[in-house]
Amino acid sequence: MKLSRQFTVFGSAIFCVVIFSLYLMLDRGHLDYPKSPRREGSFPQGQLSMLQEKIDHLERLLAENNEIISNIRDSVINLSESVEDGPKSSQGNFSQGAGAPLLPSKQLSLVVDPEDCSFALQSGSRNSDVQMLDVYSLIPFDNPDGGVWKQGFDISYLFNEWDSKPLQVFVVPHSHNDPGWLKTFDDYFREMTQYIFNNMVIKLKEDSRRKFMWSEISYLSKWWDTIDKPKKDAVKSLLQNGQFEIVTGGWVMPDEAAPHYFALIDQLIEGHQWLEKNLDLGSGTDIFCHMMPFYSYDIPHTCGPDPKICCQFDFKRLPGGRFGCPWGVPPETIHLGNVQKRAEMLLDQYRKKSKLFRTTVVLAPLGDDFRYCERIEWDHQYKNYQLLFDYMNSHPEYNVKIQFGTLSDYFDALDKEDVTIRKNSQSMFPVLSGDFFTYADRDDHYWSGYFTSRPFYKRMDRILESHLRAAEILYYFALKQAQKYKISKFLSSSHYMALTEARRNLGLFQHHDAITGTAKDWVVVDYGTRLFHSLTNLKKIIGYSALLLILKDKNSYNSYSFDNLLDMDLKQNSQGSLPQKTVIMLSAEPRYLVVCNPSEQDRISVVSVYVSSPTAQVSSASGKPVEIQMSAVWNTASTISQTAYEISFLVQMPPLGLKVYRILESASSDPHLAEYVLHNGNVKDKGIFNMKNVKSTEEDITLENSFVKLRFDQSGLLEEMINKEDSKHHEVKVQFSWYGTTSKKDKSGAYLFLPDGEAKPYVYTTLPFVRVQRGRFYSDVTCFLEHVTHRVRLYNIQGIDGQTVEVSNIVDIRKEHNREIAMRISSSINSQNKFYTDLNGYQIQPRMTMSKLPLQANVYPMTTMAYIQDTKHRLTLLSAQSLGVSSLKSGQIEVIMDRRLMQDDNRGLEQGVHDNKVTANLFRILLEKRSVVNMEEEKKSVSYPSLVSHITSSFLNHPVFTMTEKIPVPTLQLLGEFSPLLSSLPCDIHLVNLRTIQSKVDGKHSDEAALILHRKGFDCRFSSRDTGLLCSTTQGKILVQKLFSMFTVASLIPSSLSLMHSPPDARNISEINLSPMEISTFRIQLR
Repeated sequence: MKLSRQFTVFGSAIFCVVIFSLYLMLDRGHLDYPKSPRREGSFPQGQLSMLQEKIDHLERLLAENNEIISNIRDSVINLSESVEDGPKSSQGNFSQGAGAPLLPSKQLSLVVDPEDCSFALQSGSRNSDVQMLDVYSLIPFDNPDGGVWKQGFDISYLFNEWDSKPLQVFVVPHSHNDPGWLKTFDDYFREMTQYIFNNMVIKLKEDSRRKFMWSEISYLSKWWDTIDKPKKDAVKSLLQNGQFEIVTGGWVMPDEAAPHYFALIDQLIEGHQWLEKNLDLGSGTDIFCHMMPFYSYDIPHTCGPDPKICCQFDFKRLPGGRFGCPWGVPPETIHLGNVQKRAEMLLDQYRKKSKLFRTTVVLAPLGDDFRYCERIEWDHQYKNYQLLFDYMNSHPEYNVKIQFGTLSDYFDALDKEDVTIRKNSQSMFPVLSGDFFTYADRDDHYWSGYFTSRPFYKRMDRILESHLRAAEILYYFALKQAQKYKISKFLSSSHYMALTEARRNLGLFQHHDAITGTAKDWVVVDYGTRLFHSLTNLKKIIGYSALLLILKDKNSYNSYSFDNLLDMDLKQNSQGSLPQKTVIMLSAEPRYLVVCNPSEQDRISVVSVYVSSPTAQVSSASGKPVEIQMSAVWNTASTISQTAYEISFLVQMPPLGLKVYRILESASSDPHLAEYVLHNGNVKDKGIFNMKNVKSTEEDITLENSFVKLRFDQSGLLEEMINKEDSKHHEVKVQFSWYGTTSKKDKSGAYLFLPDGEAKPYVYTTLPFVRVQRGRFYSDVTCFLEHVTHRVRLYNIQGIDGQTVEVSNIVDIRKEHNREIAMRISSSINSQNKFYTDLNGYQIQPRMTMSKLPLQANVYPMTTMAYIQDTKHRLTLLSAQSLGVSSLKSGQIEVIMDRRLMQDDNRGLEQGVHDNKVTANLFRILLEKRSVVNMEEEKKSVSYPSLVSHITSSFLNHPVFTMTEKIPVPTLQLLGEFSPLLSSLPCDIHLVNLRTIQSKVDGKHSDEAALILHRKGFDCRFSSRDTGLLCSTTQGKILVQKLFSMFTVASLIPSSLSLMHSPPDARNISEINLSPMEISTFRIQLR
């Protein structure tokens, strides 16, 4: 009872301090409205409302306090019970069970509020007029010849159709500048892009009716750094008068299929931050889709349905130029003698194009890749078109108003039309739900190859993302501590410039010829080198930031002189090689090992490092020994290293936090040695390990933990999963297969997937060598095929990681010709022809495998997951890299892991894909039991992952990082942990980023950061028992004061997603409120 009394007093004291400090904080900061001249007259009224708001807020705090008191009371009861039961481990909620490590003292069930479940149960894509899955069902895909518009049909019109309302045409000059494709980013800039900008400034000034639009800020920023002030002022004035317009304003024009939404948002913020700083631009956003109906975005395919005619109005192709029109009829310079005929010819195309849209407003893009480099092209295009415009506009009988325009001009005109036509506030434009994957530009030429092309870099992209996010978060925390303790060495460092460069290199790689794997070999190397360079820098930033956060005496940071005291344990030697673990050289002198959890959830994970000694010992910061599993480090499939050993141990880490351990060589070390069984081969030197060589046996191989038992065949491939909860057997077979390419003229290449029929099974004449490892914290089966080293691992822990099966493939097809290798998972799930893939890691899109489509059309992009389901179960494949995925037969998920193709596919790249690397692919397989499903719901056009699936995906994409003290420094004193949050965030809220915002000075940071949060939509109809998750859901509400433990929130102000503008009523808020599926950005200032 004494303990109980102490806790009650302690709890009450905390409560008093919290309430008092919160009130002071409210008084100081909560209602600092932005000073606005309009409010000056209403000051007393403002004071009253402030007082009222404070009273309301205090009432809320009192209600919360009652909740706190009852929580404290429950904790006291639990504690007193546990004291009576006998001493428990110091792991808080966790005790060391003998059978399964780190067993929760009570079965951990997710606390999910019923209100949080209602979102996923509502009918999908509410209020949409067009559902793309229905469109797929309606279209026969019979590919008829459409005449001049090959993919379409003949268009006709009546001449009097525009009598009452004239046709309005906006001709929009543009230049599509790839930041790398056939040349590198720098080469394109040097040889082409800089001249486009230089000429733009001159040529737009010559005539105020001329317009031009631009998209890629990566190029604009590079040019801006080279020009003088008069040129900069000229650009600003062109922007102000609407002649020059920036559209989207991201760092690049990203691909749609392969990028993760983290990187998409990051490159958008990078572009918008640059615009805000250098051009002081605001922006307006509305999602409105305009379909480009014809074959391409070039001039021959944008004025109307007939490319033979449109090409005659691309005045860069005038006779005598470098290239003409492939249809054999060249353009003519416009003069008095031909203007009528040419104007009527062009107008006919515009009229036909307008028949495909709902209004009389037409968008006619005028541009192509790297256009408007030379002054002569500016003159030819603008002068000839102006003559045509003047002629048409001066003839009222044509009923046309035509001019140069920007996208804003076009959309403004559409808005005007919509307002005049709309009936009872209903827009005339339909709402569409779904997407347009998978694209084909002609015949059966589906662009599903690039979903996988150059998979080595698709994986590297995600590794860089996880490092960038961790570096951003730790850097902002460290910056705040450095400011507080005046740590000059950290404050004067170039970390922020290196962070900015990493953001830009990652942003550049989201370009639609970079992450897609569709650039020339040397351009791919250029991208890879940038990614590699930034990865190296980010590891340093993580090391430096972590050191400052974990130092006992912050001021001692200035005295450590050598480079990077804390060293990341994974090293990559070059842009094209796989990362390798470094071996920690142990001695009797302990050295620090720091583990970082970049997730916003409390987390139990297995951490593995390589050490130089078999007598390694790990202890917590307080000196308590930690249980370790020791495994062999393999130099080849069947030879073990005599100089390195892998040790693995369990860590329970605070969200976004750091945990400190010590590691040394000790005679008293007592590791659990892993045991090995080797099938179809043998190992001679067994070292310290117990290894059994087994010749071909009839017995199956099995692995198990407390959740699941796995059964493998003699080849070491997974056959079956047995759920421990109900002992049900589920067929889950892993197999490999090959695709070839068609024998027709057009073959697979970087973009296109044109297979020679269904996949052929991967065959081997003798059984592969199989290595089975069984250990304290994890067990695995590794099978060595000629082209794949395939490992299936099971973690023996009570947490998220224990519920899924980890699959790792090291793929090497460098000797193959025109082949693609796939991994197929076959199950007994009755999924029929329906499966689900994610879009950019953000949402789930249902897919239908259709027999009326060719095989390659049924392959879709998978960024983070794909799943199949029936009424009883869902089988999810979670992925740590973007790849192409399909479900060609009921119960199957098939993922294409690499492709090697010897020819170009005629989409402009002019080469095949044969720069393959040894590539690592990482997956998790999750089998879940569904509850209460009615078949009507299966027809819905939306679907959501479970919470366990969401968090597994997050852990897979944001693994823990380990850092070690490079050389033992006796004077180094570290804290036991760094725990910045008061508790895990709600289970359904993901911290996308905490990104330090730039200042107005180049290369410098401000005091603010962008706090970006995503509330995930999830399906509740899965078991939430024993998840090991220490979080609950809260209807998307987070109290700002309850977020951080080591920092004070000085201000938190809602912003637009990319920080471009703040909502009109933006002010300091005390509660964050997110709707499901919403991503919100806040400007946060910590102290």
